[in-house]
Amino acid sequence: MIRYALRCDRDHEFESWFQSSTAYDQQVKRKLVTCPICGSAKVDKAIMAPRIVGKKGRGRVTPPPEPVTTAAAPEAAPSGPTSLLMAQEKELRTKLKELRDHIVKIADNVGERFANEARAMHYGDKEHRPIYGEASPEEAKSLIDEGIEVSPLPTLPEDRN
Repeated sequence: MIRYALRCDRDHEFESWFQSSTAYDQQVKRKLVTCPICGSAKVDKAIMAPRIVGKKGRGRVTPPPEPVTTAAAPEAAPSGPTSLLMAQEKELRTKLKELRDHIVKIADNVGERFANEARAMHYGDKEHRPIYGEASPEEAKSLIDEGIEVSPLPTLPEDRN
């Protein structure tokens, strides 16, 4: 695992974990790495100080926090810190899937009309109801700038296949 300090084109700084530098490059190329603050997919590596381990820290390895994206876990999970992370990832994925399934069950899918429907409800032109649909990052930012609360529908790596 490798941790990168990242910066978007609006100078928001954040960190993210990747399986390798190649995984980072591939995800950036596919515009899968986005700023958690503004949603911009124009992300670059920021300058990072190297992590130096002194004599006291040698031999001790602290597992990294849960990665942003990972490969599918093998069927037989190894023991130790890796299996704990895999168990946490599995639990998180299960909860995200439950949340998404609940939203899909109770809300109306308005598709590409999402931004227009959200605005109409916000400004009182339509009755409020739970909806979900599609919006570009620019449309989502515009909605947020207008004070309209929106959140991305959780997606999992297996959803992209």
